[in-house]
Amino acid sequence: MKIKGIRWWMIGLVTCGLMVNYLARNTLSVAAPTLMSEMNVSTEQYSHIVVAWQIGYALMQPIAGYIVDAIGTKLGFAIFAIAWSLACAAAALASGWQGLAFVRGLLGVTEAAGLPAAVKTTTEWFPAKERSVAIGWFNIGSSFGALLAPPLVVWAILQSGWQLAFIIVGALGIVWSLAWLWLYKHPRDQKRLSDTERDYILSGQEEHFKDATPKKGSWKKVVISRNFFAIASARFLSEPAWQTFNAWIPLYLMTERHMNIKEIAMFAWLPFLAADLGCILGGYLSPFFHKHLKVSLFTSRKMVMFLGCSCMIGPACIGLVESPYTAIALLCVGGFAHQTLSGALYAITSDSFGKNEVATATGVGGMFGYFGAALFTMVLGIMVTKVGYSPLFVVLAIFDIVAALLVWNVARPLKSAPNEPTLNGTPATA
Repeated sequence: MKIKGIRWWMIGLVTCGLMVNYLARNTLSVAAPTLMSEMNVSTEQYSHIVVAWQIGYALMQPIAGYIVDAIGTKLGFAIFAIAWSLACAAAALASGWQGLAFVRGLLGVTEAAGLPAAVKTTTEWFPAKERSVAIGWFNIGSSFGALLAPPLVVWAILQSGWQLAFIIVGALGIVWSLAWLWLYKHPRDQKRLSDTERDYILSGQEEHFKDATPKKGSWKKVVISRNFFAIASARFLSEPAWQTFNAWIPLYLMTERHMNIKEIAMFAWLPFLAADLGCILGGYLSPFFHKHLKVSLFTSRKMVMFLGCSCMIGPACIGLVESPYTAIALLCVGGFAHQTLSGALYAITSDSFGKNEVATATGVGGMFGYFGAALFTMVLGIMVTKVGYSPLFVVLAIFDIVAALLVWNVARPLKSAPNEPTLNGTPATA
């Protein structure tokens, strides 16, 4: 039996995978106040634990992307997902900050394939016109995972201890991995894909995506391209903001805004709910700008990114407010801003490289992003006790605006533009 719109079911499966991926990385930040107290971990030592994850993630991203391009999306994603699930659960065995840093480093290495595999899935299953929408939906997984972390981890702490949270999330990752191996298939192998939908997908893809025997991806070709320079620079500048949100919001709310663990469970997830809205709205804004402002798809992606970066002015003002609830509202603006710009940047990446290069390009770009995040985290771990969080949020906003300017002025569309896709003879909508 053919399934109508099966491409959206495939992206839903990816979304669930990224939800578990981000739940695993955000479990630490919510558990941090409790485990730092129990294990006598200082703020600077906590920053070392976070950096261990970021360095592992950064170093592995280009390798993970290359592996996914080489062995395929289905097998590549599954192998890494099983590995990150085991690494997440292993954190429950840590007895000191050094041991926790080690297993979190392993988690970073194994989680590195998540976004390259997700972007590659999008290029396989969607025409160019719909890619920003698809990316917006799968990007929900990243912020939804972070959204679920506060209530889940606080519940685990109150029931048994912070160790239980890591075990639960690891088990969820194993369950998803098995579901992925069972359900995911490439469009050429998916028997439930109708001929009409297959033609629709192919008609809206770039010529280099339609080649049945595409050329092997080349690292050199990826990294020397003009667009990669723009993407990598933007990732280096913009990723510190999202990683700061993921790793430091609960600690910020406890130390700066004097919230207790139950209040953190009530409010720490709100910026990630706003991030979900940014994922969705950012995905739909690109085709909206393309249609109503009569600009190219590529230009519409850059416009969405610029809009998201501009909204980072919100959290930059956090030091000007006294109310903790106003501070949370400004953090919500920041979550919305980052996921709007992030989805646009992934769409630009998917438009800029062939299907045997896109995971590699995403991975190498991610390496630059997480090196930037690691450098900023090291600075934050030292400076937060000296100057507080507020000046650092200002710096993050400046970084994002510079990133948008770089992409706007440097990135250029490829020469091989896709055809306008139609479904059943009419222009398609998401």
